[in-house]
Amino acid sequence: MKQSSKKNLLLLLLVAVIIITPLILMGDSDFEGADGQAEDMIGTIHPDYEPWAEPLWEPPSGEIESLLFSLQVAIGAGGIGYILGTFKGKQKANAHR
Repeated sequence: MKQSSKKNLLLLLLVAVIIITPLILMGDSDFEGADGQAEDMIGTIHPDYEPWAEPLWEPPSGEIESLLFSLQVAIGAGGIGYILGTFKGKQKANAHR
């Protein structure tokens, strides 16, 4: 097996461990978003607090909100992958000169 293949396999296993470990250790807990936790904490600290800004648009359901978040993540990952691929391609092109 090539050295780069071993490195890729090791990195893939590391990512799998990082993803699975919290699910095993905190299996019965709620995975609530940071927004909800912050809202609860603000309500505890200052019960009379009134938000000074309102969202421009509220998604009709939690599923739509998750879909939009996932779409945002996919677009960001695609952009980062494109940029890294472009840099890598330029490095290879310059190395072959």
